[in-house]
Amino acid sequence: MTCLRRVAGLAAALTGTLAALLTPAVAQAAPAGCRTSATVPLDAEQSRLQDARTAAFTERSGLGELLGGFPSALCEARNARQAQRLVDTWGRTLWQAGLDRAQGRRPSGELPAGDDRPLYWTRLAMTVRLAQWQPRFDVDHAALRARFEDASRGLDDGFGSAPGVRRIFLSGFDPFGLDVEPRRANPSGAAVLRLHGQRITLADGSAAEVRAVVLPVRYGDFDGGIAERAFAPHLRPGRQSADLITSISQGYPGKFTLEEWAGRARSADPATDNVAALSGGTTEHPVDAPGLAPGPQFVRTTLPVDAMTSVQQPFPVLLNTFVTEIPAGATAPVFRPDGPTPGSRAVSGGGGGYLSNEVAYRSNRLRMLLAPDLPGGHLHTPVLTGLPADPNRLTAPEFEQNEAAIGDEVRAILSTVRL
Repeated sequence: MTCLRRVAGLAAALTGTLAALLTPAVAQAAPAGCRTSATVPLDAEQSRLQDARTAAFTERSGLGELLGGFPSALCEARNARQAQRLVDTWGRTLWQAGLDRAQGRRPSGELPAGDDRPLYWTRLAMTVRLAQWQPRFDVDHAALRARFEDASRGLDDGFGSAPGVRRIFLSGFDPFGLDVEPRRANPSGAAVLRLHGQRITLADGSAAEVRAVVLPVRYGDFDGGIAERAFAPHLRPGRQSADLITSISQGYPGKFTLEEWAGRARSADPATDNVAALSGGTTEHPVDAPGLAPGPQFVRTTLPVDAMTSVQQPFPVLLNTFVTEIPAGATAPVFRPDGPTPGSRAVSGGGGGYLSNEVAYRSNRLRMLLAPDLPGGHLHTPVLTGLPADPNRLTAPEFEQNEAAIGDEVRAILSTVRL
């Protein structure tokens, strides 16, 4: 009940008028007449919650009371407007709880504080509870889930207003490849959770505030513009404008890479996303992502790569200039080690033809339109290794050390910047 009182206090600060919905009473049984349906179909991502190990990330992380209180809180909504405000509030509360865990401000249960997996699996479980809720008034469940997802991923959490402080905006990703190994984490998500709201000292001695979001590994969300919703407020002039942006994702074993080029195409099939969806494109037949505004086939990084690649420990940081293209007048893909040739069709950027490349392209196409002089690009972390061989163990010292080392090096790379 202590944790739920903390939730109530945060919710009151966030919305005021909904504080009464988030009192300790939410841990009790749902109000009489509140309807839920256990027969609502789950998508492929939600279905992985049937694995007991995935539920353990919530139970063993200190986030279980949030999940337990959510259904009763939903049942207190009396109309669609209240439902919208409620999912916003609980999404922000979950995001803050994830930040507090990652940064050591919240009791972390048995799992390491810096672990990104509890936030991911708790968010997913809460989307199931939301789908099962059957109120006596009309609601758009898909729209409510979108609001909850945005809030619980940090999309409406912005920079502070301290004068003279530079601003760095980052994105990371959820875990993926979970059909092969459901215990996987994503070091990009873990790193940005640790950095969000923190101040770092840059190479020129100035202070910079870091803000971040954690994006889903789902093509449909990118079709719906989640990358643009995340980055646009920080590329337009105003109180939320950033001085540098970069997307981050998990990349190659044993090294960081700064991607010089992002390509316009999707070409990752037969690899699927977290809901088992295909991109629709292959290396031989790349496709443009839905919803993209006009733009070049390739976008080049404007990050200070010379400074960033000066960091070489514990993992080397390299500039990756590779792309795959279909040359002008040709039909077959060609690998290019030194970037694209004039008039070519993008097949893949340095980050491939998957969503890591796509977030780099979308965010930097937008940067070229709204803030062309701003430094921006994409950083790939090393692959996170060290999961225990026993499939029933969720963590191990080697795994935790590797995750922390990657996060520390992301901070070190950002600290080389002069703005």
